[in-house]
Amino acid sequence: MVVAGDFKNGITFDMGDGTVWQVVEFQHVKPGKGAAFVRTKMKNVITGGIVERTFNPTDKFENAYIERKDMQYSYSDGDLFYFMDTESFEMMPLEKDKLPDNFKFVKEEMMCKIVSYKGNVFGVEPPTFVELAVTKTDPGFAGNTATNTLKPAILETGAEIKVPLFINEGDVLKIDTRTGEYLSRA
Repeated sequence: MVVAGDFKNGITFDMGDGTVWQVVEFQHVKPGKGAAFVRTKMKNVITGGIVERTFNPTDKFENAYIERKDMQYSYSDGDLFYFMDTESFEMMPLEKDKLPDNFKFVKEEMMCKIVSYKGNVFGVEPPTFVELAVTKTDPGFAGNTATNTLKPAILETGAEIKVPLFINEGDVLKIDTRTGEYLSRA
């Protein structure tokens, strides 16, 4: 059990109605008149929505333990994406709607974190940095390398990003999956 008076940033708890929340910010308020309260900014762990709410410091909630398990992305079959547990070799299918936008940078056999609460999977965290080959881009021209001009490039997973002019087809690039930005050549 966690008491609202003991909230700290990062604590996850079950509100009692099946929703799981993580404390983003909190503030203990002791007004001159009236009872003390806890003002919080909370993030819904499953949907990502942020809400501000106040609690009585004696309110009690059940701790929520979010499980993050490393699994290997195997393949996709229509709208189902299959992940393999590398210890038991069991395959787990996930629907396309549970995958984040930055999953477009993940190719087969990459390790991802599968995020679940009480056995219900609600998200996938791709690796932070990936190395992918450029499959299509316009050729760069000599002399154009000194500017910060960017051009579109299509990666081996089908994702499109902006890259400097000196990048050519076949180059392997390091990509930050959180922002979708080119970092360097690999």
